[in-house]
Amino acid sequence: MAFATMRERDPVLSGARSVERAETNCPADARGWAKILNGYRQQDTRRAVFELVVTVVPFLVLWGLGIAALQIGLWLTLLVAVPTAGFLMRLFIIQHDCGHGSFFADQRANDWTGRLLGVLTLTPYTCWRRGHAAHHATSGRLTQREQGDVYTMTVDEFRRHGPTGRTLYRVLRHPLFLFVVAPAFLFYVHNRLPFGLMDDRKAWISALGTTVAIVALLAGLGWMFGLGAVFMVHVPVTMLGASAGVWLFFVQHQFEHTSWSNDDTWDWHEAALHGSSNYQLPPVLRWMTGNIGLHHIHHLCSRIPFYRLSEVVRDYPELAKIGRLGLVESFACVRLTL
Repeated sequence: MAFATMRERDPVLSGARSVERAETNCPADARGWAKILNGYRQQDTRRAVFELVVTVVPFLVLWGLGIAALQIGLWLTLLVAVPTAGFLMRLFIIQHDCGHGSFFADQRANDWTGRLLGVLTLTPYTCWRRGHAAHHATSGRLTQREQGDVYTMTVDEFRRHGPTGRTLYRVLRHPLFLFVVAPAFLFYVHNRLPFGLMDDRKAWISALGTTVAIVALLAGLGWMFGLGAVFMVHVPVTMLGASAGVWLFFVQHQFEHTSWSNDDTWDWHEAALHGSSNYQLPPVLRWMTGNIGLHHIHHLCSRIPFYRLSEVVRDYPELAKIGRLGLVESFACVRLTL
């Protein structure tokens, strides 16, 4: 498995972009863009309820169709699992926005929606919110790569490791591990305990409470449809959703021209704008992923609801030119490991 490296942004090109933005009355730096983005933070309760309904209802209907499809054959259930997993992923995006306090205007509505969705997404809301906040606060900072990100070595670190360490790193960065083994471990095992927050009472309540609710839900569905049937439907759906979610998270920061910096040069605003990709997805996938492909905008102002992110690039098309990553192009990102 050949390893490729991610490139640092060229300061000359960055300067050229700054001049271009100045000429079009756009901010010259990421901090200036952040001030503009603050104007898009307003939530719309009716829109939020609409987005929740058009995601939850199709998910439940498709899940039920998966049960019914077992009467014809497992192959049809697995086929139905694909769009069902897509809606499960969209539910996670809504939970994600709740964690940022950006989905509803009322924080209690955000928190309770996030907690309830966590039973479906297998993600304890409070634990995830704490870890994800750390990721946003330290993204692109080399000394804090372990904060909610895919761990990435520098070239020098890889060279200093012995044969065993290099082999282990190759295994951990292999696509089969990253997008099959790791998602299964993360959502089925890791999320059941508050790892990293063992001394936090609220984290324990979140993790164990979510697990108890998941078990109760599965038991109820098992009583209605049979436990075997429930697992034949739910395991493929959650596994596909988990793998797709990890893939999205991976390409949002692991792309060729991402930004990594040491403490002396790291700047939160620059890291947010240039360390997060602008993932160009087809319209259907863009809707299914809640515009999370506009990740550079999201990182620069995480309080913007996902249903307003498209307004930003509509009003400021200059932002659509930053960090662009195409769907076909993104598959090459799995080679970028150092």
